[in-house]
Amino acid sequence: MKVAVGADHAGFSLKQVLISQGLAGHEVVDVGTHGEGSTDYPVYAFKVASLVAAGEVDMGVLVCGTGIGMAMAASRVKGVRAAVCTSEYMARMARAHNDANVLCLGGRVLGPGQALEILRVFLSTGFEGGRHAARVRMIEEGRDG
Repeated sequence: MKVAVGADHAGFSLKQVLISQGLAGHEVVDVGTHGEGSTDYPVYAFKVASLVAAGEVDMGVLVCGTGIGMAMAASRVKGVRAAVCTSEYMARMARAHNDANVLCLGGRVLGPGQALEILRVFLSTGFEGGRHAARVRMIEEGRDG
């Protein structure tokens, strides 16, 4: 699987762990940041989201302090369904029911072990389709039914 990964300064350390341990065996496109100096999270959210939306990668992973800002920015890109996940259950449901294609994590709220498990579940869970497909279409089309 080809995965784009990005982080701001608050997520840099966790991003490095995810790349070295959680994404071993996957093709990784690291869009930055490449250090702990202060930077703006939307830059990296848009880079990853654009790669996902264009089909250049299969999935995206973003890390900032909480994951919230990254999810808000990435979800602005048409075709991207970014989800903040703080548990394995959330990761499973984000994929199975919402067909999320970008995982957003908080470097200041998750330890490396928990983040690695969330990533593992996110990448290994498929979309269930069925009744959920209609809901995902509603999200994509910006309509209420």
